[in-house]
Amino acid sequence: MKKLQCCYFILLINGLMAAAMSSAFASTVKITPLGSHDGEFCLFDRAMIFEDPDGTRILYDAGRTVAGADDTRLGKIDAILVSHMHGDHVGDRQIKSINAGQCGKPDVSVKATPNTNTINIALHKKASIITGSEMPKFFATKLKNLGANPASSILVRFGGSKKIGGVTITTVPAVHSNGIAGAMLDGELGQMLDAAGLSAYAGPPTGYVLGFSNGLQVYLSGDTGITAEQDTVVRQYYAAKLAVMNIGDTYTTGPEEAAYVVNELIKPVSVIASHANEEATKKGKVVSASRTERFVEATKVPVYLPLSGRTMEFNTAAECVAGCR
Repeated sequence: MKKLQCCYFILLINGLMAAAMSSAFASTVKITPLGSHDGEFCLFDRAMIFEDPDGTRILYDAGRTVAGADDTRLGKIDAILVSHMHGDHVGDRQIKSINAGQCGKPDVSVKATPNTNTINIALHKKASIITGSEMPKFFATKLKNLGANPASSILVRFGGSKKIGGVTITTVPAVHSNGIAGAMLDGELGQMLDAAGLSAYAGPPTGYVLGFSNGLQVYLSGDTGITAEQDTVVRQYYAAKLAVMNIGDTYTTGPEEAAYVVNELIKPVSVIASHANEEATKKGKVVSASRTERFVEATKVPVYLPLSGRTMEFNTAAECVAGCR
């Protein structure tokens, strides 16, 4: 009888431990990069899917490397974030197919304008588009003209937030340009802008802070230089512990500048490199003397590479607990 009770006790303990481990595993935030080439970090790679423990899925900067609205990697998408209106972020073109072309020169020959890749995905997935500044009205008009609900374009300006499922979305300042190209507009106005070499102003660009249901706070830099708000807002107020940092230089912070932002301003636990504007990896390994290698070497916290299709999982403390490289 004592042996039987002992066995029951052991089984109970094992069951409780398994349940606890399962609960802990389920509380991670899953991040899946959607780049142009499987297992690599390539020239135009920006897009990432963030999945909350409750199943809410957010697509960030679809750009050119999501192979259209029926890309099988997308799955369910609840909302799409756009940092700004430049073609490599909103998606003026898209890859012909996954792995088309080379990592350093992906085949992005499929035209997505005037709708943009973002609009096409939102329509197909019935997803909201969440942006700040003057961008929501542009997306609302596009949706309305295509027979969709313009209310699906949702405004979140700096200082406010919007909750989608278990994810709280906040816009934060970014310093960059933000123009709508003529090709994204129908009719004469778009033609006139292109002829004059101008773009339509869409308000300031944005970064984002995402607050997940497990308590993890994630900063998405968008295209930006160094800003005071990376300290006062992102670190001091929102206490972001994981950063997705654009490092491509010329168009955004370069590797050393981005490392300074991470080391001295945000001070996160972990960082994911993004927007390197280069063939950053070969066979999943950092290319020697690349901007990405310079960023990794200059950064004091663990840097994770957004290898396309490889899901990383982060716990509440922003520690990568699965899929890490």
